[in-house]
Amino acid sequence: MEALREKRRRRSRSALFRGGSVAALAGLVASLAAGTTAVAEPSAAQVRHPVEYVDPLIGSANGGNTYPGANLPFGMIAWSPTSTRGDQTDTGAANGYSYNTTRMRGLSLTHVNGAGCHPGAAGDVPIMPFVGDVDSSPSADTKDAKYAADFSHDNEKAEPGRYRVGLDSGAAADLAVSERAGVADFSFPADKPANLLFRVSNSLNGSEDAHVDIDEKARKVTGWVETGAFCGRRANGGENNRNSYYRLYFTASFDRAFSGVGTWRNDQLSAGSTTADGGEGYKTGADRAGQGSGGYVSFDTARDNDVKIRLGISYVSLAGAEANLRGEIPSRASVADVAAAGRAAWDRQLRDVAISGGSEAQRTAFYTALYHSLQQPNLISDRDGRYPGMDRRTQRVAHGQRAQYSNFSGWDQYRAQVQLLALLEPRVAGDFAQSLFNFSKQNGGVWDRWVHISGATHVMTGDPTAATLATFYAMGVRNFDAKGAFDSLYRQASVPHPDGLSDAGCPGQCEGQRPNLAQYLDSRYAAQDVCHCWGGAAETLEDSVADAALAQWARELGREREYRELSERGGYWKNVFNPAATAGAGYIQARNLDGGWVTPFDPASDRGFAQGSAATYTWMVPQDVQGLAEAMGGRAAAAARLDLFFHKPDGSWSLRGGDALRYDPTNEPGIHAPWLYNALGQPWKTQETVREIVDTVYGTGPSGLPGNDDLGTMSAWYVFAALGVYPQAPGRADLLLTAPLFPRAVIAASGGRHAVTITAPAASDTNQYVDKVRFNGRARDASWIDSSLVRHGGSLTFTLTDHPNTTWATAPGTLPH
Repeated sequence: MEALREKRRRRSRSALFRGGSVAALAGLVASLAAGTTAVAEPSAAQVRHPVEYVDPLIGSANGGNTYPGANLPFGMIAWSPTSTRGDQTDTGAANGYSYNTTRMRGLSLTHVNGAGCHPGAAGDVPIMPFVGDVDSSPSADTKDAKYAADFSHDNEKAEPGRYRVGLDSGAAADLAVSERAGVADFSFPADKPANLLFRVSNSLNGSEDAHVDIDEKARKVTGWVETGAFCGRRANGGENNRNSYYRLYFTASFDRAFSGVGTWRNDQLSAGSTTADGGEGYKTGADRAGQGSGGYVSFDTARDNDVKIRLGISYVSLAGAEANLRGEIPSRASVADVAAAGRAAWDRQLRDVAISGGSEAQRTAFYTALYHSLQQPNLISDRDGRYPGMDRRTQRVAHGQRAQYSNFSGWDQYRAQVQLLALLEPRVAGDFAQSLFNFSKQNGGVWDRWVHISGATHVMTGDPTAATLATFYAMGVRNFDAKGAFDSLYRQASVPHPDGLSDAGCPGQCEGQRPNLAQYLDSRYAAQDVCHCWGGAAETLEDSVADAALAQWARELGREREYRELSERGGYWKNVFNPAATAGAGYIQARNLDGGWVTPFDPASDRGFAQGSAATYTWMVPQDVQGLAEAMGGRAAAAARLDLFFHKPDGSWSLRGGDALRYDPTNEPGIHAPWLYNALGQPWKTQETVREIVDTVYGTGPSGLPGNDDLGTMSAWYVFAALGVYPQAPGRADLLLTAPLFPRAVIAASGGRHAVTITAPAASDTNQYVDKVRFNGRARDASWIDSSLVRHGGSLTFTLTDHPNTTWATAPGTLPH
């Protein structure tokens, strides 16, 4: 791993605990002052306060697209910078912040962690502290030359729940948040013009409309932005999904009077005006530059150069934003108070996994990965349970549901992040499952594969919701309408929908969630020439995974007919495996409706696939590794093929991506591949491959992630790898084993589950191989554990060595099945 920076940023959390109240915040602040703690004292080697090891700047370079701003676990508000490279319609990175771009045009209220589309999502209502006279429209500053400011990382501090930055202009910001609200201190140079710009229309993807009101008497600024368009600028040449699907409302109260006010629309500035409206549109460059609206408030800094704000947000109404603010942050709470509560909430959340041992860098990488994994899903319901439905109507949470969640990057998350969520926060997972079911009922029974706020974006391919909810159920999540959700997902997988014959949005955002389902069910593969999908081969693999997961769910529900049908469909991947694709080795390959293979074939090509090559997708059969091995000529032959996937011809590792024939840690289709050796009878190769990725691909510092975090997916991969376990396949709770990174880890999930304890006393940088395993005290000669560990808790004890044990867990009868 790269070395830790000399001054590691330690975080001081600022939000309240989930569903917190005014009294709860006050009590928590008081308990912190008294030095009390809610848990027993850990052993000396155990991390006592994991929050101290979180660095939100990890992943903010190298395409990780994380953001450093203030948030709370699963919270609605995420107050973080919007950077600029000199184009008001663009930003430094997909999520609004790039470590290598040190010019800022505002501090925005909403963000999504690690989304890959550029720009990604949200970045709503940038608030910019500006030093100087506001004598022209900020929307007319299309190059961000005037109404933006440079900053240095020496003057920036990012912590869980709190973000601080000093700008080269002399202005500074200190932000802290609860779940749906926040507080801020803005300071300005004395005796210089001081202003706060509310750039209400300047969301990352633009806006349909926006509005701002300034109430001088009440010392308030309120407004909203109507926006959406996730991925709409990048996918398919930017022609798809340029639409609005949510409004974000905000209310901001100040501790002092304004010395001046004004608004703007497009290139017109109106000093003294207190209301304005107008959106930017969703285009880029000259088509959008100079558009939009906003307002500003000015302050006299002769005697006081500090400005304090209390701010609330809502996706339902301005009244909802006001109520969220009143209910979550006491009127006299300071930034330090809210930050302390936020720090405590993150610390409590991260103690779901208590590790012992490891180096400073390893602890930082681990707890930051856990922090990134637990930022989503995100609340979109107000404290009173109301939220914006996918039918554009205000809805209320279902009976027994505590909150409505959104931001579902299904194609990414179903491979690792949802399993970690179910393991650590089963109650949130259940509410999330119900949330997605609610959306489907508001969307004509259609479950969208990538949901942002209340919008169906159609991004990516396959049916990841089926895989996700089946996984939740397998892992013991029960607080959702499981029968209703299964019936609905089974219907989507079995009854053709008219959207399935549409090419709208293709390839990246195909409208049909089960494209050309009638043809798929008839041919038993998605035909490349008529599939109305991103790629026929990829669609076949994705649907096979989803159907295999649904089959397991059906079995647990006692639905034997559906179990048998879906189990057979889980094997449809075989219909796109061409054993003659290349000389001596088969590959997954797209085929046409007439049964012929799509040619010419190149294993490095993405023809028929989505964001990956045939070489990568060939391994995407986690539900039937033994069947894949048989198709390749047996386990030994498959393992030899897998060796070439992780190594160059000279035997050196190839784990960083950039070679279409080999492993790519930056994207999801192949991230499970290191664990396939377990099923192939060579688990020591999983152990050395996983450890090599952990040590060389992940790390600390801004470039510590291999690529897009994809709503916590890549971070969840690291968490599992460091713990020495990994989900075997969607729809199952079985775990594959490898060597843990830490001598001890205790997973104590919320909701009353029994703890999982993982011990590996000899864990070290050199002891990366498993010699023996004991499960609940009994010797385990298998490289996997069934669902009982996840559902009922237990203990895993690893004996580790510095050399491979090539006999442990290799007998055919013990292999993962």
